Amino acid sequence: MATAPAAGVPQTPAAPRGRKSVTGTRRTVAVLFLLPALVLLGALVVYPIGYSLFRSFYDQSGDSFAGLDNYKALFTDDGIRTALKNNVIWVVFAPTVATVLGLIFAVLTERVRWGTAFKLVVFMPMAISMLAAGIIFRLVYDQDPDKGVANAVWVGVHDTFAQASAFPRAHPGRESPLEPAGGGAFVTSEPVRAGTPVALPLVGVAPDRMPDGAQRAVRATADPGKVTGTTWQDFTRGKGVGTLGAPDPAELGYPGMRVEAVKDGEVVASTKAAADGTFTLPETADGALLRLPASNFQEPYNGLDWLGPSLVTPAIIGSYIWMWAGFAMVLIAAGLAGIPRDLLEAARVDGANEWQVFRRITVPLLAPVLAVVAVTLMINVLKVFDLVFIIAPGSSQDDANVLALELYRKGFSEDQPGVASAIAVFLLLLVIPVMWFNVRRLRREVRR
Repeated sequence: MATAPAAGVPQTPAAPRGRKSVTGTRRTVAVLFLLPALVLLGALVVYPIGYSLFRSFYDQSGDSFAGLDNYKALFTDDGIRTALKNNVIWVVFAPTVATVLGLIFAVLTERVRWGTAFKLVVFMPMAISMLAAGIIFRLVYDQDPDKGVANAVWVGVHDTFAQASAFPRAHPGRESPLEPAGGGAFVTSEPVRAGTPVALPLVGVAPDRMPDGAQRAVRATADPGKVTGTTWQDFTRGKGVGTLGAPDPAELGYPGMRVEAVKDGEVVASTKAAADGTFTLPETADGALLRLPASNFQEPYNGLDWLGPSLVTPAIIGSYIWMWAGFAMVLIAAGLAGIPRDLLEAARVDGANEWQVFRRITVPLLAPVLAVVAVTLMINVLKVFDLVFIIAPGSSQDDANVLALELYRKGFSEDQPGVASAIAVFLLLLVIPVMWFNVRRLRREVRR
C-alpha cells in the first residue's frame, strides 16, 4: 500500500533516465581544453628535457655511450669553469643590486609629484629586447670617448681634476739641443748658462692640434741673472720654409710646457712656458741641465677599457641592471602600496625617523615581495645569454663567458652536443631549487 506524501514537504523531481552526469561532462570538457596546452608542453618542454638528459650520456657522434664523461667536463674544461665562476658572480650581484635599486626608487618616488613619470622612465628599458639592449651598450662601452658615452663621461671627470697634456706627440727635431732622457722626458745635452737664451725647438704636433692659447713664438731676451729660453713648434707651413732652430713669424710657442733645471739628478728650479713659448728660471738654474719632463708628452687619457678582460663582466651586469631595475621597482612599489599607513604614522608619532621607519617597518613588511623579486631575477640571470653574446667582443668573450653562452658554443661552434646537453641539464638542476623556493613562498602567501 503506497504512502501518500506528507503535506507541505517539497518534492524533488526524479532525474530523467539516460542523462549523463554533470561531473563527467565537465571532466571531458576540461580534458579537451587542456589537451592543446598539454601537447605543446610535452613537445616544447618535456621532450627537449628528456632528450637532453638522454643525449648528455652519449659521445660527440651520439653512437657510443659516454657515461658521466660529459658531466666530468663541466668541472675540468677551462671554458666551462670560467662560465660557472661568472654565473656565480651574476647570481650574487645582479639580482641584489637590481632589487636594492628597485627598492630605493620605489620608496623615494612614493611621495613626489613626478614619481609616476620617473617610474615610467625607469621601467621603459623592459620594453627593449635583450638584442637591442646589447647593441646599445656595445656602443655605450666603446673605447673611443668620441663614441662611447661611458668613456666620454669618465674622461670628462678625469680631465676636470687632471689636465691632459697638449703635446702628446711632440719630440726634438733635427739638430736639436735636446736628447731623450728615458721615460719619455727630454734633456739638454749641455748645461745652460745665465744670460744666454736657450732654444728648445720641438716638432710633431699638428698645427690644428696646438692649444688655443698658443701665440707666435719669440726669441727670449737675455737676462744676466737668470736663465731664459723659448720652447716652440719648429715648423712653418709651406713645405718647411723657415729657419731651423730659430722662431719664425708663423711658428707658435708651447704654452704651459713645463721646464725643469736639474743638477746632480735633483730639480733645483722649474717653471712653465708662457703663451709665446718663453720661460724664465732663477739664477739657481745656472750650470744645470734643462729637462722637459715626460708629463708634457703623455698621451691624453682615453678612459677605461670597459670591454676588456677585467671589466667586461661588471659592465654587462650593469646593462642587465639598467633593464631589470624597473621590473623590481614596479613590483616593490605594488607591495609598498599595500602596507598599512597606520603603522608608518604610528612609528613616526613615537619618534622614529625616516631611516628607522624604512629599516624596521617598511623593509620587514616588504620582505616577501623582495624575496619574490630577488628569486625571479636569479632564475632569469641563470639563463642570461643575449647580453653577453652581443656586448662582449671576441677578444674578451672567453672572460665574460656564462653557462648559457658556453652551451651555445659547445653545441654549435665546437660541435660537442653531448657536453652541451650536460650543461643544459646542469642549468636545469640549478634552476629547479630556486623555482621550488619561489613556488613554495607564493603558496605560503596565498594561504595567508
